[in-house]
Amino acid sequence: MKNSENLEHDHSPEAIRHRFAQGARHNYLRDFVYGGIDGAVTTFAVVAGTIGASLSTRVVLILGSANLIADGFSMAAANFLGTRAERDDYLRLERVENRHIEIAPEGEAEEVKQIYTAKGFTGGDLDRVVKLITSDRERWVATMLMEEYGLPREIRSAWIAGAMTFGAFVVCGLVPLLPFIFGATEALLYSIVLTGIVFFLIGSGKSRWSTTWWLRSGLTTLLVGASAAGLAFLVGMMLRNIAP
Repeated sequence: MKNSENLEHDHSPEAIRHRFAQGARHNYLRDFVYGGIDGAVTTFAVVAGTIGASLSTRVVLILGSANLIADGFSMAAANFLGTRAERDDYLRLERVENRHIEIAPEGEAEEVKQIYTAKGFTGGDLDRVVKLITSDRERWVATMLMEEYGLPREIRSAWIAGAMTFGAFVVCGLVPLLPFIFGATEALLYSIVLTGIVFFLIGSGKSRWSTTWWLRSGLTTLLVGASAAGLAFLVGMMLRNIAP
């Protein structure tokens, strides 16, 4: 096999058999990126807004810590419930398809036929694939869920999705507070630098799972985070004289 060293996994029969036997592995990257970026952005936004309003380090730590726990839990809970809702919808549609196959098998078989006609199957090949799919109820339902509704074969774990979001939020969101926790003399400057590094690392790291160049991905994420922090700082400065 040419250039086999550039492939992401082995294609020997044994390796393929072993990989398929393990089943599909869900990717929770988006949950980590979602939580990590939002944790760093919102916590640093609290820091920047508080400093912009000329409030004390104690207030920075109180508001930052409150945001770290409350907002992190809120995001994790929202992700958990959203993923759970996807699973509930999957189970609902699964019941719908099972009921339709029970009541109107000819109509459901015709749907399979039209799906694979659209894929280019004709004649005897089309008849064979329709017969193969409709001969097994589980395969038939799975085919309809994927082809008719665009659903994946399995829904990701809501618990893992929520935990990944919360963990990333807390870890990345803690970074802007570290200089204030350790009492650095130039705490805001260190917070800006460390938070910028976190943004860049998240952005460049996620490029491993995309086609975007790591430097571009890192700089884009850094720009988004810096924009949010800058807006919070400006709002804090504009409102600094409102309170007595």
